[in-house]
Amino acid sequence: MALPYILLSILWFALIAYAAFGGADFGAGVWEIFAVGPTAVRQRELIDHALGPVWETNHVWLVFLVVGLFSAFPTAFAILVVVLFYPLTLALIGSVLRGSSFIFRTHGLRAKKPAVLVWNRVFSVSSLITPLFLGMAAAAVASGKIQTSDPVQADFGALWITPFTLTIGLMAVALCATLAAIFLTVEATNSKDDDLVVMFRLRALIAGAITAVLGALGLALAPLEASLLWGGMLNHALPLVIVTMLIGLATAATVFFGYYRIARTLIVVETAFLLGSWGVSQIPYLIPPTITVESAAGAPSTLLLLLIGICVGLIVIGPSLFFLFYVFKFKDSMGLLQQGGVPRSKRTDIPLLK
Repeated sequence: MALPYILLSILWFALIAYAAFGGADFGAGVWEIFAVGPTAVRQRELIDHALGPVWETNHVWLVFLVVGLFSAFPTAFAILVVVLFYPLTLALIGSVLRGSSFIFRTHGLRAKKPAVLVWNRVFSVSSLITPLFLGMAAAAVASGKIQTSDPVQADFGALWITPFTLTIGLMAVALCATLAAIFLTVEATNSKDDDLVVMFRLRALIAGAITAVLGALGLALAPLEASLLWGGMLNHALPLVIVTMLIGLATAATVFFGYYRIARTLIVVETAFLLGSWGVSQIPYLIPPTITVESAAGAPSTLLLLLIGICVGLIVIGPSLFFLFYVFKFKDSMGLLQQGGVPRSKRTDIPLLK
């Protein structure tokens, strides 16, 4: 029965990739709400440059995750999409509105259309609600209270609107904001805009602190509202939780002392460990407390074909994604100003990049 766990590990990697990179995109939309004052235009330009043209590629991970879950674990997929129909639908609506509004507002800015203000708000609000409802849905699964016996029915809120799920949902938003703030600090450093570096550095520290507080509150609520997850964490995931906390402290230290590129790597690793801790705590259940990984898995022949298809797909898509990010992010990072990027600040008196 190793094949289901191999596929689950691959799907969990896709979840981590979407949470880290897609989460940074959602967080950028959250910071759009605070784009006010004399630097508002420069903040939006920085956000647009950070998102485009690679932001849409992050949905590859989400599509892969959904299709993979449906193909490898059809029983669990059927239960989740029915029981969590409302939060998942709201998250989907938010994701669609966010993508549409980003395109409309970007071209509206170039054309200087008044309607761009409306699209700015749609972009911000949709970037806020999508990780909120995704986090609440994930917390509902982790709570171990999903009823899997027939007939499976959509839950109107009793399951996914609780103190625990709201805490985890808000934590997801705060984590996205932290990811985005650190990523944007690096982008501002590349553009030599010291004012925005200082601004997003402070925002990264504040958002990181809020994430830590909400994480601690979630742990405090877990024994009562997610007892199976709490027991699994104590039994075989406690080292991962401790490492996650240490990485969080290291991330905050690197941001505080100005090592932004290292902080960008650490916040991605922290996201991976955070989701990894959840997955390990929940083993062997896919939907606690009744649906295990083995019982939810499809036919062995289907799983084998899916694994072969994933390997073939990675051979094609992997180099393509690497080349895309290399051209538009790594290689172009030093040529931002020459291509009409964020204006350079005149302040050069403080060394913000080490």
